Amino acid sequence: MSDDGERRVRAGRRTVPVHRPGKVLIPGGGGAKEYTKGDIVEYYRAVARFMLPHLRGRPLMLERYPDGLDGPGFMQKNVPDGYPEWITRAEVAKEGGTVTHVVCDDTATLVFLADQACLTLHRWLSRTGHPDRPDRMVFDLDPAGDDFGAVRRAARWLGELLDELKLPSALMTTGSRGLHVVVPVDGRHDFDEVRAFAGDVAELLAAEHPDRLTTAARKKDRDDRLYLDVQRNAYAQTAVAPFGIRARPGAPVAVPVSWEQLDDPDLGPRRWTVEDAADQARSDPWAGVLRRGRALGPARRRLGALRD
Repeated sequence: MSDDGERRVRAGRRTVPVHRPGKVLIPGGGGAKEYTKGDIVEYYRAVARFMLPHLRGRPLMLERYPDGLDGPGFMQKNVPDGYPEWITRAEVAKEGGTVTHVVCDDTATLVFLADQACLTLHRWLSRTGHPDRPDRMVFDLDPAGDDFGAVRRAARWLGELLDELKLPSALMTTGSRGLHVVVPVDGRHDFDEVRAFAGDVAELLAAEHPDRLTTAARKKDRDDRLYLDVQRNAYAQTAVAPFGIRARPGAPVAVPVSWEQLDDPDLGPRRWTVEDAADQARSDPWAGVLRRGRALGPARRRLGALRD
């Protein structure tokens, strides 16, 4: 297919133009398949009904590659001139002023962003109504290398601890190296409170497994231990959105998984790609888990008892 021309794509109640749909955004080679802009558009259309509940009402940071992975990429926060008026925007405070983010509330916005060569959507952990009050807490399990066995082990330990604290949790591959563990919170705590609590959980877990886990932010202090990263739990920080494509060869996707799937020997951080992520989405591995956020007060008291 030529990468010239324009194709009009139906997305919900709108028809969105896709420019140069044959343009290669993720090159092939080394056994990996190449993906065009048209492929990316079709993928996001296919997963829209699963992905949009995780995006609606949240400011986004966009990871864009106008010339594909072979060219320079950049992170976009502020909405540039020329974006359609029907795309939702959110103006939020930053140091010294404000910044206006895209909010993806519908399939048409997903298609438009794919046309802008946005491969990955990174979402805030709070919503536009209360941007300083997160309703998600995220633990990023970051291995020293590509040892996914270490990631599985850390995920099990963290899941067991969260169960002791009576906090529901959900698991997601990142499409990169590790896993995210997501905890729904009730939106009554500010980011400092949520991050402090997540840090205390991580510190307790690392103290129980000092040879395997660390909370050291500096790489030189981690040795070969897995890093329990809680730094995403801060104002204006983001985490890759569920079903987001990662900017890597093969087009791996960040995909929700069930805790039972952690025992699957085929599971890995890049297990799903554009080719099959929609199949995993239909199994609804997070069914009901994130529906009701929890207050952290009772969990904090339980954590205090465990630490004592």
